[in-house]
Amino acid sequence: MAVQKPIEWVSSVISRFDEQLPIRSGIHSTHTQLNLEQNKACLINVSKYKFSLVINGLTNILKNLSTMRCTQFDAEKNLRQSQLIILETLEKCLTGQPKDTSRLDETILVKLLLPEICQFLNLPGETPLAAQLIQLKSTASRVLFSLSQNNFNAIFNRISARLDALATCPDDYYDVSDIELIQHINVDCVRLTRILNETVVKLRSLKIQKNVHIVLASSLEKSIWEIGRASCRERV
Repeated sequence: MAVQKPIEWVSSVISRFDEQLPIRSGIHSTHTQLNLEQNKACLINVSKYKFSLVINGLTNILKNLSTMRCTQFDAEKNLRQSQLIILETLEKCLTGQPKDTSRLDETILVKLLLPEICQFLNLPGETPLAAQLIQLKSTASRVLFSLSQNNFNAIFNRISARLDALATCPDDYYDVSDIELIQHINVDCVRLTRILNETVVKLRSLKIQKNVHIVLASSLEKSIWEIGRASCRERV
């Protein structure tokens, strides 16, 4: 076909990006690294016009990689490097997210992307790849920050829903993953006030475990400190 449809062309770029990741192509030469960087830059640029398509494509690649099990050190290293490249690309795409993203797309985006990002926030540190894992955690946190800049309402709704769900969970089981999002997302004084008000209202009616209170308090504390540091940087 002489002229490809936009969707087909974007899908082709995403496929080439996937094929050039270290986990697919092995150790990169200067040439293959250059090709990957060019495709990465292309996806970041295209995401300004085909945002949902690019983000969904990158999310699917990340999801597929999460199912891989590597038994050799070099393969594990290539896998982690590939995940890092995808996270860096997602961060750049999310930073340039179009303002006209629909509320439906926003909800779907958060629903699909959050689980894939959150898996990197609690990686074990005592491994031969500890330095790489620390970099993955840091980058995943920045992706969440970028995601929340334009999609705060969808993430706030997940936090609120998790507080509701904790009221009905068994005493020996609780999931605080969505609560921990508070410490990674983009929060200003207005957003923090909204989270605090929601927390106060929910905690009055919830009989939840002490461990949940600790996670909630810790996440809020980190968020408050981050606002304070940001305020200090603005004054300098």
